[in-house]
Amino acid sequence: MGTFQASRGFAFIFTEAGRTTLEERFPFLSDYLALVTSPATVRGLLPWRERLFGPRPERLRPNAFYVNLLLLEAGKGVGRHIDATLQDPSGVPDAVPEHVSVLYLQVPSGVHGGALRMLRDDRPVGQVHPRPGLLVQFRGDLQHEVQPFTGGPEGALRASLVCEQYAFGEEALARLPPFRIQSKAGFGAYLDSHRDRETPEAQKLSLNGRRSVS
Repeated sequence: MGTFQASRGFAFIFTEAGRTTLEERFPFLSDYLALVTSPATVRGLLPWRERLFGPRPERLRPNAFYVNLLLLEAGKGVGRHIDATLQDPSGVPDAVPEHVSVLYLQVPSGVHGGALRMLRDDRPVGQVHPRPGLLVQFRGDLQHEVQPFTGGPEGALRASLVCEQYAFGEEALARLPPFRIQSKAGFGAYLDSHRDRETPEAQKLSLNGRRSVS
């Protein structure tokens, strides 16, 4: 597992049963969740046979989710890891997401570095350079890391919205809360405090680009 020191912001867990509650409390997330949970959006992450002929009948669709607002300041990164946030609450020791979605809300101007690097068995398979509004989706069993960025205005933060999407059987799913906030700080408070400094893309959670890595 990598290090997330000084990086995690607002976060919550929800299942399909709790999605309505989430969207009632945070309606500005509805478009984001509709896109990242759409089968069409993640089709490119499926094995090639399933891309051609459709998913196997026994394949479960993602039904449990962990979303967090990831905040990074200059010089801070996220160490190499595989996401597994819902392992403990689900009681499934080897649980990893089916896929992970990252939307870049805010990228300070004039920064250098800060790439998202994806690896399989410690071998690089992809690299993404963030820009506001870019949506990246990748397989949940990939190692990944975030390199530190340098430069930009003093005190500026990079903000991204990360969604880990899990597919659990009934027993594991029953162990999870339908909806639970994991942070004392409100997402709305973050947006309000940064509204004057955010780009229009971030204010609207605009999705102006996509990239998938399998």
